[in-house]
Amino acid sequence: MLILDKTIDKEQLKGIEEDTYFDDMIKCVVDIDKELIAVNADLHSDLEQLLLDNGSDQHSLYGINILYDEWEIEYDSLINPPRNREAGFPRVGRYVADPAERQKIAEVVNKWIQI
Repeated sequence: MLILDKTIDKEQLKGIEEDTYFDDMIKCVVDIDKELIAVNADLHSDLEQLLLDNGSDQHSLYGINILYDEWEIEYDSLINPPRNREAGFPRVGRYVADPAERQKIAEVVNKWIQI
């Protein structure tokens, strides 16, 4: 597990992955307020805790997956549901329903990872 502190490219991102269950994606948690991203764990909750331990606020955190085949962001994580309910979006669940929040997440990802 790692909080990125420098910009990396796709190949470096794939090189970070070690001993995780998934070989087609990397799990990440994004702090949209501090513009941080933690990467490389089996569970989003582990990355979530790493960011919380480093001063992030729970309501700023979103779990995502970066899929290697298409190099796309999958806005799906068990740590996401409270924000969906609070925003009043009809699709309550693991998916980040708010387009504005997805845009913020993508901006942070693109700040740290050249995909």
